[in-house]
Amino acid sequence: MVFSRTLRGGLYAVVALAGLASAPAMAQEISASHLAAAREAVDAIDTTEQFDQILPNAATQIKAELIVNNPDLQSKISEMVDDAAIALAPRRADLENEIARIYAKIFTEQELREIGQFYSSEAGRKLIKQGPQASREMMAAADVWSNGIVRDLRDSAQKGMAKLAPPAAAPTKTQ
Repeated sequence: MVFSRTLRGGLYAVVALAGLASAPAMAQEISASHLAAAREAVDAIDTTEQFDQILPNAATQIKAELIVNNPDLQSKISEMVDDAAIALAPRRADLENEIARIYAKIFTEQELREIGQFYSSEAGRKLIKQGPQASREMMAAADVWSNGIVRDLRDSAQKGMAKLAPPAAAPTKTQ
């Protein structure tokens, strides 16, 4: 009986470990259509637009660093760094693919298609364009509201405190 339980426990452990070992592989497998939907959604949202300036900014910084030590080679350095940056530009696709994979892990294929459709629509494009302004105005309105709430709560609490603990009578001076 003890042998049977031990054997059964061992089998359960082997099955559980096998399941755990295959879980990451299954989680990482993304169908081509799912990945395509993710790419469409990422493109529609302009998710990677924020990374557009990384390579040009790096090139500018590296040129400045090199030119400081070799000012007589400014034009050659500039051309050399620009050529190297252009050669690296195709690697941008690697970032876009990785971001699409991230979205594909988080959202179903159907959700990604819906996201892509919405953000490709006129309303979705307007949300992308006007969203930052709406967020700034929303935060300003929330600040005004918050300040009013804090002020009114403080006033109410002070009035409540006056009822809970009326001010003590001022001590009289005895002479």
